[in-house]
This record gives sequence, structure tokens and C-alpha cells, in this order.
Amino acid sequence: MDKKVFTPTERIVYALRSLYKRYGYTPYQMGKFEEYDLYSRNKDFLISDSVITFTDTNGKLKALKPDVTLSIIKNNRALNGRTEKLYYNENVYRVSKGVGTFKEIMQAGIECIGDVDSFAVGECLYLAAKSLLEIKEDFVLTVSSLDILLGFVGSVTEDRAVQDEIIRCVSEKNLHEIHTICEKNGIDVERAQPLEELVSIYGKICDVIDRIALLCERQGVVEPMDDLRRALSIFGGSPLSEKVVIDFSVVSDRNYYNGIIFKGFVEGVPGSVLSGGQYDKLMRRMHRRSNAVGFAVYLDMLERVDEEYDPYDVDVLLLYDEDTDPARLRDEMERCINQGESVRSLKADDKKLRYRRLINYHSRRDTDE
Repeated sequence: MDKKVFTPTERIVYALRSLYKRYGYTPYQMGKFEEYDLYSRNKDFLISDSVITFTDTNGKLKALKPDVTLSIIKNNRALNGRTEKLYYNENVYRVSKGVGTFKEIMQAGIECIGDVDSFAVGECLYLAAKSLLEIKEDFVLTVSSLDILLGFVGSVTEDRAVQDEIIRCVSEKNLHEIHTICEKNGIDVERAQPLEELVSIYGKICDVIDRIALLCERQGVVEPMDDLRRALSIFGGSPLSEKVVIDFSVVSDRNYYNGIIFKGFVEGVPGSVLSGGQYDKLMRRMHRRSNAVGFAVYLDMLERVDEEYDPYDVDVLLLYDEDTDPARLRDEMERCINQGESVRSLKADDKKLRYRRLINYHSRRDTDE
């Protein structure tokens, strides 16, 4: 693949599509519009609650698609015992993280819907890591388990509102405020000690997995820990394991997500460029009995990825006049192209055009800039 032909985002999209297809995922395409009600019922699931709406000719309120996952679930009829593995490359319409205004954003990702077992979850994690590698070699995939976290939070208090406050503190790595919340609600701060120990753990799989397992055993949070270990075992013996860290400050809305959740980061971009996890609860909210796991790559964030900067628009500017022989001009263009240069032919020098070399048939001389 000639990288000069593609923009950085186009190159990444092409690489991701090829990656997902090689692992047996099939393409999924959808329309640009959905009924607004689909998004209004699930605003908390969306990255932004800002949705572009319009009234259709039949009087129904429609929306330009701000999310792909909701549309896939709505239109998918996967039966129990059957698993759909889909990948997509779709434009969504939302407020861009980069510019803060509505923008048509290209989004890529995968969804696995149906009989989702521990290997399917592990494969999703593995493809998330490989997706980040396609974007940039310097990346980190952070993995958490919402079920484990909720098990520890539940041992502190059964009050859901207080739990939500504690989870917010966890996402901010603000352990001190957890103490304040406990004291304010008459909870013995010692009850939060196992949770604080869990959240303080951060590291590569091989360095922290046994320590987490011991904590979970003490707290009686055994089954979610087994699920986490089985899913992460897909990285056994892979160099990608060095790029995966366990971090329980990675949280998602528990009304929609469950089990394993994760985020991906690449060097040079301040926020996550990939996000995903298991969303069985979202499936139940949309009256689906199947389970699901998936992730999305936010391509608008990748505009910030450092690329090799080329200060030139074209390698060669070829100036000609009315007396120039067209065949000779063509031969000169082909010669430049055959030696790997890009060339633009003009009758007059464009002062805004940045070029490496000038071939001027006006004066029949070749000048290097």
C-alpha cells in the first residue's frame, strides 16, 4: 500500500478493515438516519447527548446517526446459540472532540453479538490491541472489570446513590474523597480499604493478576475474576501483552455495561482513541436476549496523531508555455513519476504551492530549489 496515496486517517481505516476481515468479521452497513426515539431512550449511552434531528416527510422525528452500536443492536436479530461477528466503517454525526462543533466523523470498530463466551471477549481485547498497533506502535490498552469493581463497591455500601459517588471517585483515582463520602454517610472507612487496594493496583497482566485474584478471593468476588483471567489469557506468549495494563479506574455506565471494559490510548493524543466492553445490559434494555461485546475507534481523535510532516505539496513543479511540445511535457512528467516523484504541471508559478524542485520549460532549464 502506497502511503502517499492515503491520508493518515484513510490509511488507518484501510488497515483496520483488513485486520477485522482477516479475523473473520463481516462488514455491516447501515443508513444515515434512525428514528430519534432510539437515541433519546439511550442518551446516557452516547458519547454526547447532542443529536442532529429533522422531521421526515411522514412526520416522524429522525436523527442523523450519532452512534453505530445502537443501530446494529436495533437491526440485529441474532438468535441464542448463534454468534454474529461484524465490523463497520461508518460516518456518525456528533460533536467532535477535536473542534467542539458538529462534524461528520468516520468511526470504525467491531461488534460480537450472540453466544459471547470468554474467548470471544478475549478476541475482542486482542483485536483492540492490534487496532491500536495499526495506529501507532506506542500504545496502551487499559482493561478493567466492572463486575469486579461493583463487587468491591457493594461491600462498602448497598446504597446505589452512594455507590455511584464512589465509582465517580474511582474513575478520578481520588481515594481521599472515598473516605469523605464514607464519613458523610456514616460508613466505617475500614470497609473501603479493600476497594482502595484494588483501585491502587495498576500494571501489566503478569505483574498484577495474581495480586488481584487474591484480593477477589478474600472479598468473595470469584466468578468475575475468573472471567477476567480467562479473557486476558489470550495474550499469553504474545508481545502485545506488554502493552496491556489492568486499571480499575476505567469505568463505564453500569446501566449499559457489565463485565470487562477497556480503553485504548496512543502516544501523542491526550484522550482515549478506542473504547469498548461487554454491554449485555444494553442488550436487555433493547429487549435482546443475546450477549454482546465490541469496541469503537474514534477516528476524529486520530487527527492529533503525530505523522511525518511533509512541508511540500508536490515534489516537482513543471512550468510550460504555449510553445512547449505536449509529448515532451508528457515524457518529462512520466520520468518524474517513474522515479517516485509527484509532479504538477502549470503555465504559471503558483506562489502558494510548496515544491521541492522546479523544471521550467519557459527558459528550457532545470533548477533545483
